[in-house]
Amino acid sequence: MYVQRRFPFKSVLIWTKRELIFFFIFATAITALYELLNIKWLQVPLAPVALVGTAVAFMVGFQNNAAYDRIWEARKIWGGIVNASRSLIITLKDSFYMHRSEALKDESEEIKIVTNRHIAWLTALRYAMRTKKEWEASYEVIHKKEEYQYHIPEYEIALENELKPHLSKEEFDYVMSKDNKPNAIISLQSKHLRKLTDEKKLWDFSLLNLQQILQELTALQGKSERIKNFPYPKQYGSIGYHFVHIFMWLLPMAIIPAFANMGLGIAKTNPFIGTYFVWLNIPFTVIVIWVFNTMLRIGLAGENPFEGSPNDVPISNISRGITRDLLQIIEEDPENLPAPIENMNYIQM
Repeated sequence: MYVQRRFPFKSVLIWTKRELIFFFIFATAITALYELLNIKWLQVPLAPVALVGTAVAFMVGFQNNAAYDRIWEARKIWGGIVNASRSLIITLKDSFYMHRSEALKDESEEIKIVTNRHIAWLTALRYAMRTKKEWEASYEVIHKKEEYQYHIPEYEIALENELKPHLSKEEFDYVMSKDNKPNAIISLQSKHLRKLTDEKKLWDFSLLNLQQILQELTALQGKSERIKNFPYPKQYGSIGYHFVHIFMWLLPMAIIPAFANMGLGIAKTNPFIGTYFVWLNIPFTVIVIWVFNTMLRIGLAGENPFEGSPNDVPISNISRGITRDLLQIIEEDPENLPAPIENMNYIQM
């Protein structure tokens, strides 16, 4: 996620430079054929092209709105995970019996186990969200220039190394044997809370509250998996892409007669400008096509909010924030808290 106050225009140009170069070459070729080789039939009526442009604008706008809805829904889901995670540990802390002398020691140890297991759940979930899908773009090769680089923690550290500090050996082996690792960890949490209740360490009614929170976390996990595993329908994305390119091919041939006619009128008072006025078809064509193409690219970049792009929902950063919150709730030594993930080139991951 970009956190810079404004996305620099220079960055937009760099992001779309390949298309810009192609648009310039294409518009120049059409204009040169029309003017230098005198191929005057290389033109189409403006009205149909304007209708195509209107349809493209609606289609791209719809696609961008749908893509933003996916990003915003993903962010709301992870906002819910933040709240439910805090509620789980805070509720657990206030749910132990306190009538035995060893209760405080037992309580502290059990809370620490549950907290670490929940951190393992967060870890497994964010790794699952960053698993590559065939319809997603690949961002494993980071830009060579340092000013455009960013870190994706899930691609740099193995899941096993992240889970081991938070689970017992038996739990780790159990979780790693399952396809859906976050679901396996939630199952372990539920069994552990049931065990604490059977041992009369937890209030019976507290178990109901804690189970409700686990159900909420399970629901949020399912919603996050739904966005991850169900891509934006490609028939919409592909149609928008093809429409933009049809418009791109037609536009220079639709507006070049207008510039040629304007040049003839200007030539009566200013022959030099009038002679070369038709060449203004190139920059105007490039600008219009670039605007449409950039809007299309924005929508495409937001379709998959967990693919590891700079436009992602920053689940690594969110998970680290939750981890620090939970460890502080259980009074963990500040020296043992993981450091916040720093932004790199104004990008949060």
